[in-house]
Amino acid sequence: MDGTVLVADDDRTIRTVLTQALTRAGCKVHATSSLTTLMRWVGEGKGDVVISDVMMPDGNGLEMLPKIAQDRPGLPVIVISAQNTIMTAIQAAEAEAYDYLPKPFDLPDLMKRTARALEARRRVAPARSAGEPAEAERPEDLPLVGRTPAMQTLYRLVARVMNTDLPVLITGESGTGKSLIARAIHDFSDRRTLPFVTVTASDLADLEGPARVLARVKGGTLLFDELGDLDMEAQARIVRMMDTPGDHVPRFMATSQGNLNTAMEQGRMRQDLFYRIGGATIDVPALRERVDDIPLLAEHFLGRAERDTGVARRLSEDALDLMRAYSWPGNVRQLENAIRRLVLTSRADEISRTEVEGVLGSQPEVEPVLGGVGEADNLSASIARHLRRYFDLHGNMLPPPGLYGRILREMEMPLIEIALEATGGNQAKCADLLGINRNTLRKKITDLDISVTRRRKLM
Repeated sequence: MDGTVLVADDDRTIRTVLTQALTRAGCKVHATSSLTTLMRWVGEGKGDVVISDVMMPDGNGLEMLPKIAQDRPGLPVIVISAQNTIMTAIQAAEAEAYDYLPKPFDLPDLMKRTARALEARRRVAPARSAGEPAEAERPEDLPLVGRTPAMQTLYRLVARVMNTDLPVLITGESGTGKSLIARAIHDFSDRRTLPFVTVTASDLADLEGPARVLARVKGGTLLFDELGDLDMEAQARIVRMMDTPGDHVPRFMATSQGNLNTAMEQGRMRQDLFYRIGGATIDVPALRERVDDIPLLAEHFLGRAERDTGVARRLSEDALDLMRAYSWPGNVRQLENAIRRLVLTSRADEISRTEVEGVLGSQPEVEPVLGGVGEADNLSASIARHLRRYFDLHGNMLPPPGLYGRILREMEMPLIEIALEATGGNQAKCADLLGINRNTLRKKITDLDISVTRRRKLM
């Protein structure tokens, strides 16, 4: 790489790591913990690329983007942030950040994106000054909360498709928030001032139905709720709507709880509709696939319940442990309802495990992972979904080299940790359970630094 990179982050370790890595790659680096210093450098004409954190001691990095665009049109800004919510991703996209990466980030991935930004800076002439992003009424309380990789991937996809005209298909289990995501895409898009219309089977029951729907939406957003449940006649009418939308072309979106590929193979889904609506697909993870987000979601819903009822409650650690173990068949919707009920029925400020058991049942529902052929198929499908999300996270770029080894390591570590826990730390029993040699197990424990990983998780 060849160029000057400006790094702004209040974490000294991150500044050091980025400075060393970028310098080794051939870049000149100016690093600071102050947005004021960063903006002075930008104003002086320094830098070919900016890498900036969001929450800084003297301000918000996202709020500086319009000023950077005004002072230095075409200067790429890569935003990195530990504030891992959909709002951060959307605000970065609205402020025309060149790229957005959640913390913790993958250093080789960030280096590739920086190289791409440097190349874009060399190839593209400075763009016109970007003004302040348009202000619009925003929903104040989007429950799209999560710091897990699955949610970070979702945030990036939402930000990427927000202001395109591509049809969007949003898939996921009941209660995951599919309609909420569709609404968020509309509310933060360029169509935010136009109507958002949800279309059901009854709206398409007669020949005049599509015309009435198009008249209502007026170029806004049309959402077909549970597309796979519509009969073939309604699907045919949607195809005609998409082919001849009239003078004011709306944005088309659809949600689906079921697998539309399977429905198409079984003759319950029109092939032409499937390919029209799937311009971009967003797969919403089930709550059991992101259990590390449960404390964050619980805190979010406790805060909402306090605002609604005036009653403040908190969850005990034992209660949170039980919630992490539960399979949540109703997903985020079920979690929100459970929290709301617990706030109303709890006798103390701290909600106990016993009270959570009373709402969820004494035995947490644990989804089977391995066993018969069907369960193994489910595990393979789950792994495939996570791998697809990982590739989607990198957009048009390939992930950093060494993917095979990284994926195996990610799978080996929890497998060995859980097996050790199940066998009480007895390595002989654990090796027998895993079907590997005891010396092999010892070597893997050392190579994977499993004891260190456990201590970190407790911190």
